Amino acid sequence: MTDDKDVLRDVWFGRIPTCFTLYQDEITEREAEPYYLLLPRVSYLTLVTDKVKKHFQKVMRQEDISEIWFEYEGTPLKWHYPIGLLFDLLASSSALPWNITVHFKSFPERDLLHCPSKDAIEAHFMSCMKEADALKHKSQVINEMQKKDHKQLWMGLQNDRFDQFWAINRKLMEYPAEENGFRYIPFRIYQTTTERPFIQKLFRPVAADGQLHTLGDLLKEVCPSAVSPEGIDGEKKNQVMIHGIEPMLETPLQWLSEHLSYPDNFLHISIIPQPTD
Repeated sequence: MTDDKDVLRDVWFGRIPTCFTLYQDEITEREAEPYYLLLPRVSYLTLVTDKVKKHFQKVMRQEDISEIWFEYEGTPLKWHYPIGLLFDLLASSSALPWNITVHFKSFPERDLLHCPSKDAIEAHFMSCMKEADALKHKSQVINEMQKKDHKQLWMGLQNDRFDQFWAINRKLMEYPAEENGFRYIPFRIYQTTTERPFIQKLFRPVAADGQLHTLGDLLKEVCPSAVSPEGIDGEKKNQVMIHGIEPMLETPLQWLSEHLSYPDNFLHISIIPQPTD
């Protein structure tokens, strides 16, 4: 792995200033003040919102509280998507802080998975890591790790410990020198303009002639509409976003996979309409 440690740190410590407000129809015993929090981009909503939950439960009666869920401008927020992905996909063109509404009733069964405990988040996270390593190394690296290594990855994420996480995760980012990259790149491409949750296909980081594939090559093959010709006035129609930035389309996919993947080892790529302001 080419070691651009600063990039890895910047990705890990990315934060989104967020204002949590209780939904107006929730029954409270006194007024609920908003709650402000810097959300870590690489984590999951249900993993980092214990304080939010406690804050609002203080003004509510026990019988009015059921499972917490979050919503932004009418869209329920999927807890199993990383926070940075949710923001890029739904709110990247809006002003900060990100305004999230908190609900304790009327759980949207059709839109969200239940999250009964932190164990559910850990199970989802480890399942994604295993899928990513199946693509990268035929599962050899993750299967050779001990249970305590898997636990260290999870605890590193849960407790926001960069060094603890990367001490193990760097093994998942290595590959044989003669191969120039992983077997396949773990990626998912998301668009708000389609019903399909995301696009995921097999894609190699290196072409048959030995050339490194780029982000542009990936998009042309699996999501051509993302890089379709500009509009009539020559303006770009879409933004291609990872971790809140628009990487150059010429960037090698292997480098992106090593440096801009989320902790679950996937590149989560958002295709969003170019803001019109």
